[in-house]
Amino acid sequence: MRNGSLYQHTYPPVRLQQAGGYNVATLRQDYAMNLNQQFEQIRQSPTVAMNDRIVAARAAGKKVIPLQVGDPDFATPAPIVAAARMALEGGLTHYGPSRGLPELRAAAALKLGRDNGLNYDPHSEILVTHGGIHAYYLALQSILNPGDEVLISDPTWATHANMALMLRGVVRRVPAPPENGFIPPLAAWERALTNKTRAIVLNYPSNPTGAYPSRAYLQKLQDFAAAHHLWVISDEVYENLYYEEKPASAGAFPGAKERTLLVNSLSKTYAMTGWRVGFLAAPAGVMANALKAGQNSITCVAPFVQKAAAFALSDPQIQQAAADMRAAYARRRALVLNLARENVSRLATAPRGAFYFFLDFRALNLSSLEICERLLEEAGVGLVPGSAFGAQGEGFVRMTIAASDAEVESGFRAILRWAEQQR
Repeated sequence: MRNGSLYQHTYPPVRLQQAGGYNVATLRQDYAMNLNQQFEQIRQSPTVAMNDRIVAARAAGKKVIPLQVGDPDFATPAPIVAAARMALEGGLTHYGPSRGLPELRAAAALKLGRDNGLNYDPHSEILVTHGGIHAYYLALQSILNPGDEVLISDPTWATHANMALMLRGVVRRVPAPPENGFIPPLAAWERALTNKTRAIVLNYPSNPTGAYPSRAYLQKLQDFAAAHHLWVISDEVYENLYYEEKPASAGAFPGAKERTLLVNSLSKTYAMTGWRVGFLAAPAGVMANALKAGQNSITCVAPFVQKAAAFALSDPQIQQAAADMRAAYARRRALVLNLARENVSRLATAPRGAFYFFLDFRALNLSSLEICERLLEEAGVGLVPGSAFGAQGEGFVRMTIAASDAEVESGFRAILRWAEQQR
């Protein structure tokens, strides 16, 4: 048959419509009609897209100050690396349990008790995941049916909405206006509610704004979820990056544990973004579904990585190293705010947490994308358009302080000069 008509027939090629600004490869007509149409609603990660442009510009010889990616500029603490090396040399290079190594699940439970005042059973209520994004995927996969609605604040990390769409959920955006500190008014959640609402997604401290609400607000939001039988998925990967009072976990309220799915990761706190390890903490009934989804998506997280993660979560010296990194981010935050004051600029408002500034360019009446493109070309600074995080982010630009002090200072000075030239 290889020489027969099946392999000799030619089909007219078709160029698919652009998806999120990127051309899908040319396919034969019959296969083009068989693609997953759900992905027409989903754009490539805007952060990744902008980073690709900046990498290409630098490769072409253009000098660019990279303030676009939320990746700590610190090396993973050396003792964590040593723990992984020891595990590798000890032979932990094969499959591990799909739930995760008991040692890491116990360390995650210890962390939740120590840092958040929460009590989770490491055997039935904690699942090790391939980073925070995988924990979020498993959380959604465990509770969503096609057509279920998910309430997500705007602005927020684009993957929160994209993942729900990939799983054939319906996303309802809840405005978190800058005038309200990028926190949705409680009444806005109520207005977004329908009889198809299944879950609320939270991300505090927020990417991209650094905002997080008071304990009283979270208590009222949990009361709202309980009254309407909603799940609460709380992405808390930035929980240890705060500059005011410590943010509360969404699960730290009476009765909240039974309806709350906590997503966490070691990426931001311990400068372990490339290690790809996190965990999901949820009721045992949810975990049964999450375990099935995990077994059939990744099988397990690399055991030597898990050994290092268990060490990171439990070692007191590593907790101090994490605190030192937070202090460095606080220093850079103060640096940006001082420069803004010196230049009588209203671009920068103090973020309460995370390691981003959401710079306010609304006075220019330009789109966020145009601002980023011009700052890249005219000022040599890499940033992410606020519109990538939702409609409420239009007119804003995200700038990371997860870069060296020198890069943050020179980059923000270049931004200030460019903004002054636009007057």
